[in-house]
Amino acid sequence: MLKLFEYNWQVRKEWLDWCETVSREELLKRRTGGIGYLLPTLYHIVAVEYGWICGGIQEHAIDIPEFGDVASVQQIRDLSERCHAELAPFLYNWNDSLEERIMIDITDEGEEEPHTYGEVLRHLIAHEIHHIGQLSVWAREIGKEPVSANLVGRVFSSHPDSRPS
Repeated sequence: MLKLFEYNWQVRKEWLDWCETVSREELLKRRTGGIGYLLPTLYHIVAVEYGWICGGIQEHAIDIPEFGDVASVQQIRDLSERCHAELAPFLYNWNDSLEERIMIDITDEGEEEPHTYGEVLRHLIAHEIHHIGQLSVWAREIGKEPVSANLVGRVFSSHPDSRPS
C-alpha cells in the first residue's frame, strides 16, 4: 500500500505544479462532476486523507482549515506538506498487525460505522486516484495536457524522512 500512497503524493505534487500554469479563474471555474472545481478538488484530497488517517485512525486532534482560508495553490501545497509530515510516519511504520484494527467513523447523520484500518487506507488510495481522473478530464477540457497518471516508470522513496519536495 505504501507505494500507492507514494504514487498519490507524487502525482498530487505534480498536479499542484500544473496548477501554477493555469489561471486562478480556470482553477475556480465550475465544472461537471465530482467536487466541480480544480483547486477545491486538490484541497478535498488533502483534507480527506488527513482527516481519515490523523483524525480517524490515529484519533489526533486535527486542524483542517476551510477551503476559503487556503484558496491558493501555494496554500494548498503548504497544507498538503503539513498534513503529509503528520501522517507519513504512520504509513511508513505500517505493519500487518494494523490491517484488521477497527476505527469508528461518525457519519454526517451521527451514526457510528466501524471500518478496518486496511479498508480505510485502500479507500484513501482509490479516492485520490478517482479525483486525479477528474482533474485529467478537466485539464483536457481547457486544452492542457494533464499530469501523467501512469505508475509505470515512476521512482518512489520509501525512506521515512521522504517528504514532498
